[in-house]
Amino acid sequence: MLARAHPRPAWFRLFLGLLASPLAATAATEKPNIVLLFADDLGRYASAYADPARPSPNDIVRTPVFDRIAAQGARFDHAFVSVPSCTPSRGALYTGRHFFRNGSFSQLHSRWTKGAPDPSDAITGMPVTLERAGYHIGWSHKWHIPERLMGGNKRQYSPAGNRINSFSEVVTRRPGARDEVLQEVRKNFQAFLADRKDGQPFFYSFNPTNTHRTWVRGSGKALWGIDPDRLQGKLPPFLPDNAVVREDFADYLGEVMAFDAACGVILEELGKMGELDDTLVAVSGDHGAPGFPRGKCNVHDFGSGVPLTLRWPGKIEAGQVVKTPVSLIDLAPTFLAAAGTTSPDDPDGQNLLPALAPGGDESSLRGWALIGREVHVGGARDGFLPYPVRALRTPGFLYVRNFKPDRWPMGDPKAAAGDASPDAKILDQDTRAAFADIDASPTKTWLVLNRQQAGLETVLLHGWEKRPEEELYLLGEDPHQIRNRAADPAHAATLGKLRDQLMAELKAKQDPRLTDAFDRPPYLDKRQR
Repeated sequence: MLARAHPRPAWFRLFLGLLASPLAATAATEKPNIVLLFADDLGRYASAYADPARPSPNDIVRTPVFDRIAAQGARFDHAFVSVPSCTPSRGALYTGRHFFRNGSFSQLHSRWTKGAPDPSDAITGMPVTLERAGYHIGWSHKWHIPERLMGGNKRQYSPAGNRINSFSEVVTRRPGARDEVLQEVRKNFQAFLADRKDGQPFFYSFNPTNTHRTWVRGSGKALWGIDPDRLQGKLPPFLPDNAVVREDFADYLGEVMAFDAACGVILEELGKMGELDDTLVAVSGDHGAPGFPRGKCNVHDFGSGVPLTLRWPGKIEAGQVVKTPVSLIDLAPTFLAAAGTTSPDDPDGQNLLPALAPGGDESSLRGWALIGREVHVGGARDGFLPYPVRALRTPGFLYVRNFKPDRWPMGDPKAAAGDASPDAKILDQDTRAAFADIDASPTKTWLVLNRQQAGLETVLLHGWEKRPEEELYLLGEDPHQIRNRAADPAHAATLGKLRDQLMAELKAKQDPRLTDAFDRPPYLDKRQR
């Protein structure tokens, strides 16, 4: 019943009208409100990214709220996280620092030695810096890094409920709950605003987790009318293009659309308040899609590329499409600059506003993004060892350095070692059963159980097999990063240049990986279970 074309709900029609109206006569305030709409596991998926020359899932998903924000602000076509793992990715965003500089929250579910000095203790963080500049600050739903970076748990606002985090489950069980869930989003935001002083600027971070697994199988079609068969020929070549994977991806896109609808509710509230145009709005996610090979936990574009749009009328020129690579570590310096202050945390990110202002110059941007990771699932590898990787993403190339190529990048095979045939029910429910850095999913289960089939060699190679010490991809000829050119003598000069650039940045920023510090205490305490 929900697969039919849906009439636009009243909240959505009102929101579009607000966005389509002329700018408010009053100029943006000196200290704008700042709203960050930041979904868990949200890769680079929005209908604004659809490109007739490159078929992709963006041709299928519908994100009218993101698209309209992008049309009235700046859309970034190549935005990347510092690390494709939630805790360190969020830490990097809220500090503006490369993830490896953030001590105990540079890895998921830190295994930091208890009582050991922690470099993160000296970090203030962007939200608290804004609070010191007069802002009311708060967030809803996932945080996943020390709460002191948001001024403590009293800044968490979800009194109306958290059902947006289980959207497909709730609405599949009772279709009428769709509007109720969106009203919870509204009421949580209203509760945050109720604690604001009159005229006080605010920073609010909306962090739902519905795009993180698990979601209801078949919900993409049932709730959003996304026909999985329309994805045929549009998936990246490192995913099997079969009915199981297409349905799985369609369900993921449904969650993307649910997030988009929730963003619309928050922006509608800003419009009702008359403060939409006095607000710097940013929309993004903490890394790529979960449960798919090459997604979450991978430094390649499918795992580390995210959507990003910024809207601030009068300060950010409308209709911009930024092609230069940027990193989400740039958001903290940008937000603080908008508020007229700076970070005390020695950030690595760049203030984006000069390049985005009317008459700004995109060439002033840094032009590259540094991506990497250490630990995601703690027990993914024997001895709780990380998978250390660093990468440099430029406009034309992706260079990857795998520091420990003898380790399994997605975790040890465990139940899928050799010719073992794990139980499908176990694989469906237990991420840690095999290749633990790939979330449990129908796609993962199918691939593990069918890995002996002919024709899957490329999928397995890029999904979980061990990787060489260096990878080099020429994006003009290979946008999906399939053909590693690192061993090609014709590209030796490019390889050397990118290697030198990456290592110089790691040395300048004192990356603990250069001394293998992530493999031992205090970064890795094997006594913690």
